Amino acid sequence: MGFTPPPQMKAGMFGSRGPAAGPQLPGAPKPVKPKGPTGIRIEHRIGVQAPAEVIWDVLYDLERWHEWNPLYPRAVGQIRLGETLDMTLALPGQAERQIQPVVLEWVPNEQLHWRLTLMGGLMKSIRFIEIDALSEAGCIVNNGELFQGLLAKSALRQVGRSVHRGFGQMNEALKARAEAAWQARQS
Repeated sequence: MGFTPPPQMKAGMFGSRGPAAGPQLPGAPKPVKPKGPTGIRIEHRIGVQAPAEVIWDVLYDLERWHEWNPLYPRAVGQIRLGETLDMTLALPGQAERQIQPVVLEWVPNEQLHWRLTLMGGLMKSIRFIEIDALSEAGCIVNNGELFQGLLAKSALRQVGRSVHRGFGQMNEALKARAEAAWQARQS
């Protein structure tokens, strides 16, 4: 069984903050940056006027996702490495379905990644929600998924637009929830 390195995302040894991101000695050869994972990437980004920790508090509380999240109206489990979550996925224009992703990586106030195997292993995905703090009370949230496998391309022809719309709806709802929570904390 071969080892598959984690996807090149925001953090981790293969990410932009890994070994290749450090300072260079004068005259030293530039390190070769590892290639990112192959696959089809769908993502949606949004600006949020709230600190990263407020956004993270909303994301981390899976038991309350039903109150604000149109893409995952039910989420049960704990955000821990290797933990299997139990969720309902509600893509716009599609029937709801149950999924059981496995948490790959999480960094408080920065990111949450999980893996999902679909269609009997013929399609796999890495789901990511990443928070980039721009200021003390302003962030960009990147919400997306990397699809891999034999059936990824054909499956995404059918549901790719719906997936992107779902990420947009989730981002809008996350923005509203986090900004309201930040306003309430300031009052």
